[in-house]
Amino acid sequence: MTKTYSFDTLAIHAGAHPDPATGARQVPIYQTTAYVFKDADHAARLFNLQEVGYIYSRLTNPTVSALAERVCALEGGAGAICCSSGHAAQIMALFPLMGPGKNIIASTRLYGGTITQFSQTIKRFGWSAKFVDTDDLKAVEAAVDENTRAIFCETIANPGGYISDLDALAKIADNVGLPLIVDNTTASPYLCRPIEHGATLVVHSATKYLTGNGTVTGGVVVDSGKFDWSKSGKFPSLSEPEPAYHGLNFHAALGGMAFTFHSIAIGLRDLGMTMNPQGAHYTLMGIETLALRMQRHVENAQKVATWLEKDPRVDFVTYAGLKSSPYHDRVARICPKGAGALFTFAVKGGYEACVKLVDSLELFSHVANLGDTRSLIIHSASTTHRQLSPEQQIAAGAAPNVVRLSIGIEDAADIIADLDQALAKATA
Repeated sequence: MTKTYSFDTLAIHAGAHPDPATGARQVPIYQTTAYVFKDADHAARLFNLQEVGYIYSRLTNPTVSALAERVCALEGGAGAICCSSGHAAQIMALFPLMGPGKNIIASTRLYGGTITQFSQTIKRFGWSAKFVDTDDLKAVEAAVDENTRAIFCETIANPGGYISDLDALAKIADNVGLPLIVDNTTASPYLCRPIEHGATLVVHSATKYLTGNGTVTGGVVVDSGKFDWSKSGKFPSLSEPEPAYHGLNFHAALGGMAFTFHSIAIGLRDLGMTMNPQGAHYTLMGIETLALRMQRHVENAQKVATWLEKDPRVDFVTYAGLKSSPYHDRVARICPKGAGALFTFAVKGGYEACVKLVDSLELFSHVANLGDTRSLIIHSASTTHRQLSPEQQIAAGAAPNVVRLSIGIEDAADIIADLDQALAKATA
């Protein structure tokens, strides 16, 4: 679909072509494992990447492809790959870039599960991560060495709601010849399009705002198509003959689509982190209302954060939409439609008061998720960030006296009333 359409129109129409067989207007759920080839030559062309089509649903599926096309259009990318979860998307983003002994520069302000994935799990591949405060630009530059292959951050950091200076980080990445990978989950493309700020790759947990209803897990990687994978010689899987795909040089053959096709032909083929078509269907339907939901999410979050900041039972609130936030000046530049709906606040009384607060809420759901239509709460230090050291928890914005809120689209007065009665019990 042409990119001249507005965001709201693309959110409904991109990737959603009437079914040629039946005329069905909504994208059908293509619940099939494999696809019949027209003849032997057709099959060969598909496997040689000479023709785009469907081979096997571990690689591509029409429902999943429609979702990839839609998210790609919303992010302004060249290509996209869908996979089974946000964590899968992170590995998919790194897979063509990395090798034993290689490292990434990662923000200290990341979701706790991402910190564990980067600090522990990727070691099993021989990869490593250097965690740096990405607000300290000199420290980011200093951390880069000859084995660094990417810089990774979140647009709006989970859990604190801090906004990354994507323009500054992209400039550093460009100067050192590395891709900038941005997790845009908590902003969604409605609030921020990282590629416009210089990002090379954008990853999403589609489980969150894209789907918006807490029904399925999913992940997406969007490629800008703008990075020169051959320039530095650091990315041989993309710039040299790839032994895992009969010696094809992906960048030479496919140009700006090299990363996307590599991720399908090798990443999904061999890692198998495939999104199922029913999950893709739910996410496609969710995206249709993304713009409307995000407007209400942001409006409610601003009201709730403003109320909390004035409450004497609260030590501080981290919402970037508040004028008191050190990240407030970045909102207009990075997230011009609002600072999102995810933030934390500190409860007077510390850890025990946080636990009482969580247990006393009635409207809020206590879950390990965010981006739902419902308002959600979690005490990160005892759950999502429990595996981190106290120092890591504090650096990530998940100290023991802090709870994380994901503000939903209910009536803001009802959200505030629920917090009020729970705070009364927690701090009595």
